[in-house]
Amino acid sequence: MAGGAFAVNGEGKEYGGKLTVSVIITCIVAASGGLIFGYDIGISGGVTTMPSFLKKFFPTVLRKKEEAQKDEYCVYDSQVLTAFTSSLYIAGLFASLMASRVTKTIGRQMTMLLGGVTFLSGSIINAAAMNVEMLILGRILLGFGVGFTNQATPIYLSEMAPSQYRGAFNTGFQFFIGIGVVISNLINYGTSRISNWGWRLSLGLAAAPAAVMLIGAIFIPDTPSSLILRGKQNGARMALRRVRGSNTDVEPELADLIRAHEMSKLVKEEPFKTIFRRQYRPQLVMSIAIPLFQQLTGINVIAFYAPVLFQTVGFGSNPALMAAVILGAVNLGSILVSTFIVDRYGRKVLFMEGGVQMIVCQVALAWVLGAQVGVSGASLPKNYSEAVLALMCIYAAGFGWSWGPLSWLVPSEIFPMEIRAAGQSITVAVNFAVTFVLAQTFLTMLCHFKFGTFLFYAGWITTMTAFVALFLPETKGVPLDSMHTVWEKHWYWRRFVQETKPAQTI
Repeated sequence: MAGGAFAVNGEGKEYGGKLTVSVIITCIVAASGGLIFGYDIGISGGVTTMPSFLKKFFPTVLRKKEEAQKDEYCVYDSQVLTAFTSSLYIAGLFASLMASRVTKTIGRQMTMLLGGVTFLSGSIINAAAMNVEMLILGRILLGFGVGFTNQATPIYLSEMAPSQYRGAFNTGFQFFIGIGVVISNLINYGTSRISNWGWRLSLGLAAAPAAVMLIGAIFIPDTPSSLILRGKQNGARMALRRVRGSNTDVEPELADLIRAHEMSKLVKEEPFKTIFRRQYRPQLVMSIAIPLFQQLTGINVIAFYAPVLFQTVGFGSNPALMAAVILGAVNLGSILVSTFIVDRYGRKVLFMEGGVQMIVCQVALAWVLGAQVGVSGASLPKNYSEAVLALMCIYAAGFGWSWGPLSWLVPSEIFPMEIRAAGQSITVAVNFAVTFVLAQTFLTMLCHFKFGTFLFYAGWITTMTAFVALFLPETKGVPLDSMHTVWEKHWYWRRFVQETKPAQTI
């Protein structure tokens, strides 16, 4: 979509309008789709530390825990246990690949509704689970819900928000992910005291954020770009008037959206074929590299297994759950910081500062654990456990104002209309694929690599920070229909981006 209030199009023309209450409410409601993703990220790790849950589904892990084996690194090393967490992400991978066609056919709003219904069904099955198979089935349905929602919501926000506020509105998605993580950690802290069925309450309450998103999505309009894509120009005009203000002349912006759609129609191939053309090489690389690097920061596996990890380094069961709450709260606060500064200082500065901060913390974590625990897996002394918590909080803050929100923001704003759905699908699919692999292997890696696990992630963060410095152009304040200019001016990507017709082939 071409910018918004006081935004300029590709020819430098201002659209007019203002930052309305309607666009604020609409984007907040849409961003609340992040609640279901965040709730799931936070809830699974806490549930897997509850004795009643382990007794019912993973008795072998419980026996290892009760035997207090000397090697604390390896207590939770169980492929079936990690499958409980990671199965959601393999389902999300398949859903995200389907979602490209779904969002094109039924729109962004309806895709969010579909995701909410599927997630709600999964939460009910998980709460009622009687065996591992039922548990995994529920997780798969949750994965489909998250896959559809993560596909539609970032695009919705980028298409609906005014260009000069696009960064702030889009980080709202990550902010609600953070809220979901904190809420789920608090719930786990409370339900862990319910001896026999606390885990059911934790898993079943996933229905609450799904209901919030469902109810909200019913009352918001679809984006003007999506409506035009489906031939509903009058609906697009009404949606623009609603979010730009009833007294605003929306015709210039509408005309540019229609023009962009007409140009995209010149591409006769499927979007998944089109995105592989030479002139879209920068967007294709970013759609793969950014979500890949986001997950290789290690943040999600740390969030999944935070209670497990804190128990590993010496916290008791309840203190470990509270430490996870603190970690989530720090991450949430840092996302809020990003919301206020991303449109002022830009994307690239935050990417790089956050990267350096995370590198320092991961190396320091490895040093503390290596010096005090070594490879033996003995419990960490209390004062050093507190140092580990502090370092992880600083690490989470660095992620929260950089790679967390920006990894959803940048991919959602760099794709032209003709490949936008396909590009976002690739982004979400890569995110889920890498998350699945890391979630499935993290506890085994912790068991075998010991403190070297954190050096593994530090190495990747170093690589991705260098990548951003060299290959990512600044997209702050650039209207979506003018985004091609940032590639044309870039020292490397300009060789691929040429003034050609959309139908040009490699």
